[in-house]
Amino acid sequence: LDPLLFQYIECRKGPSELIAMGFEEALVKRVLRMVNINEFKREQAAPVIRVSSKAFGMGRRMPIVGKYLS
Repeated sequence: LDPLLFQYIECRKGPSELIAMGFEEALVKRVLRMVNINEFKREQAAPVIRVSSKAFGMGRRMPIVGKYLS
């Protein structure tokens, strides 16, 4: 699960790229659906100090509207 999330969030790989990397299609669809459904929680949370490569600049910006993935 961690390698899948790392590739999706940090490396910005899409579903088709993740499946091509050898992850099971059902797992990819399920995990990405859960991540995307719960994206609104990141916006509702209190601001915190982030120490990662994504913490600088724009960070991780994901649309809140659903069904934008192919």
